[in-house]
Amino acid sequence: MTKALIVAEIKNGALKNSAAELLSKARAIGAQAAVVAIGSNIKPLIPGMVQAGSHAQYIADDPGLELFSAGPYASCVVDAAKQFDAHLIWFPFSESGKAMAPRVAAQLEAACATEITDVILSGDQMEIRRPAITNKVAQRVKINSKRLVAVIRAGAFEATEGAEGVENIIELSPPPADLKAVIKELVSDAGGDIDLADADIVVSVGRGAKDQSGVDLVKELATDLGAGFGGSRAMIDGGFMAHNKQVGQTGKVVAPTLYMAIGISGAIQHLAGMNGSKVILAVNKDPEAPIFNVADYGIVGDLFEVVPILREEIKKIRH
Repeated sequence: MTKALIVAEIKNGALKNSAAELLSKARAIGAQAAVVAIGSNIKPLIPGMVQAGSHAQYIADDPGLELFSAGPYASCVVDAAKQFDAHLIWFPFSESGKAMAPRVAAQLEAACATEITDVILSGDQMEIRRPAITNKVAQRVKINSKRLVAVIRAGAFEATEGAEGVENIIELSPPPADLKAVIKELVSDAGGDIDLADADIVVSVGRGAKDQSGVDLVKELATDLGAGFGGSRAMIDGGFMAHNKQVGQTGKVVAPTLYMAIGISGAIQHLAGMNGSKVILAVNKDPEAPIFNVADYGIVGDLFEVVPILREEIKKIRH
């Protein structure tokens, strides 16, 4: 039987939903699913891992693992993969996942692939699918290896209801410290904004905003919705927003329930970062803008006129 080991992502002491999404996909392809979780004081999160559908929980819980370090974290994943005899080792789409995946693959002598959108098993054959050339090509790749280490693209799979797991805790020994790289300080965004990767709604602004006052107007819409606020590369290059707010091929890949593209034309590089969104709403004064080709709902109009109307309607609904 195929065995899938899911690497859980933990942020601010909470288990992220990516674990449930990957566990759901593992069950859907008939794999036996386990989860590996690494950090400090994470044992209280085990019930959530069971509820997400895991049949074994490999736990590396140690004060020395409080801060992410690719080397030691990868060692824990390798230990769990060997004990579980995993054929599939799946990482969520995150900076930590992308840092660990090649290290784990090298130590396990496994195939390694990123940006995966699907995995198909047929007998002993394994095939993956992934976008390439800024989503212009859909690759189908046959895996000629016993093991596959993969980073799954954000939003590729959906968590299903009614998962029934089994509590089966296996404690992993803490790995030795990474003497080649020592974390001296962890600096986080102190702005208090919602992380784009975690947001259920994302509002992004593009060149149509023209200047800082336009950016601020769209940000007020995001605030009204309790949404993450991002932007196209043009706004980052123009100095209107920080780089960590960029959505696109060279920025962040997001897959929220609702993505609102305000004043964004829809260049292929931007679409690569948001086309996994469940519902896309676009506002642009150009009826021929490429963004309308992927949008579920479109409003042709000047954002300076449309956004205030949207804000008023949202306030009516919420009050």
